[in-house]
Amino acid sequence: MERKKEGFTNQRAIVLPEAIKKILVGNELTNLLYVTDIGYYPHATGHYRARRYGSQQHILIYCTEGEGWYSIHGQRQKVCKDQFFIIEAGLPHIYAASENSPWSIYWLHFTGEKSHLFNSFYNKLHKIDESPNARIKDRMQLFEEIYQNLEMGYSIENLEYTTLCLWHFIASFKFVSQFREINRAKQGDVTQEAISYMRKNIEKKLSLDDIAGSVNYSSSHFGQVFLKKSGYTPLNYFNQLKIQRACQLLDFSDLKIKEIAEQLGFYDQYHFSKVFYKQIGETPSSYKKRNKG
Repeated sequence: MERKKEGFTNQRAIVLPEAIKKILVGNELTNLLYVTDIGYYPHATGHYRARRYGSQQHILIYCTEGEGWYSIHGQRQKVCKDQFFIIEAGLPHIYAASENSPWSIYWLHFTGEKSHLFNSFYNKLHKIDESPNARIKDRMQLFEEIYQNLEMGYSIENLEYTTLCLWHFIASFKFVSQFREINRAKQGDVTQEAISYMRKNIEKKLSLDDIAGSVNYSSSHFGQVFLKKSGYTPLNYFNQLKIQRACQLLDFSDLKIKEIAEQLGFYDQYHFSKVFYKQIGETPSSYKKRNKG
């Protein structure tokens, strides 16, 4: 099989000119972390790269289909779908696509004054499982944000924007659990599960028994667990969520205060105003008039 560095059907790649790299180094925002090369090689039959003296930048390779391998210090490691690795700058290496099932990879080279902050997971193979909360598309959207903005040219605004996207993109690999948190309540965390239940039933008059029952706890035990974890009683926390929603309705709807009180399950407007004042420190009508943003 022919070994190739590049030249794959539907491939995409951008390599920043040296003059642009100098601009990145001289910019206070971009010099901390920036992309120098970026691309996508689909079904990259024959893909093979060997660098005897390593690369001047760190190299991130994310395999989304097929298989491949990389070798560092003479140790060869197979790479499969949903796995990624980052090769540290200056480290001799080889990587290549499998002959039988060549990989599809998203890749980029990056460097900068703060690029060492991610070195705890360099030179290792990592797996990203396809859970319901994986946010694979969101991660790839970040890649596209970087690629497409660079494709539009090297204005200072584009360079600075791609740097900020790069921080988030790399963080989505290093902090997988945190990246997924937006789409889930932690499994086995009764406090998070109870908060999710409260949010889904924000318009109801829930009792402590209702909330505790949603996570199959007794009221007394659940109250202690929730207070220890959150610092609030369950009903106090539920009222916080209600008032947070009330503030949004006051800001972004034409509903009257009485209507908001009814919509959020308060006994009456007086009860709503009392709880609102306790949480916010002013009346709903005063809050609505205040300039915000």
